[in-house]
Amino acid sequence: MNQLDQLKQFTTVVADTGNFKQLAQFAPQDATTNPSLILKAVQQPEYAPLLAETVAAHRGRALDEIVDEVLVRFGLEILKVVPGRVSTEVDARLSFDTAATVARAHRLIALYEAAGIPRSRVLIKIASTWEGIEAARQLEKEGIR
Repeated sequence: MNQLDQLKQFTTVVADTGNFKQLAQFAPQDATTNPSLILKAVQQPEYAPLLAETVAAHRGRALDEIVDEVLVRFGLEILKVVPGRVSTEVDARLSFDTAATVARAHRLIALYEAAGIPRSRVLIKIASTWEGIEAARQLEKEGIR
């Protein structure tokens, strides 16, 4: 038994990556990602078409909307591999704006739900600022984790 299998006996394994093609070999329960990990992944040739396709499908929209579309697209691919949840991060520039954080979380959840993913399979990553904690409190009341 390797160390990963030993660890799985005592805890839930969560992968922190944008490389969903590599996830299957480790069989994590959940996966988390963030914009920097997605940026790293799209620089690999096997992910470039996914990025190009997503950007082309949303051409003309605001950059932050396109970025969210890319994040969710990767999240959807990750959810094909993990049986649990995927975490998707709210833009860190919104860390000190409760209303904007809540609005962005709503947009991310709406994108997942439009793709047929229930909110129970999505975790929204929010900064641990005072404003972020308040946003998390509001979102939890709505059933958004």
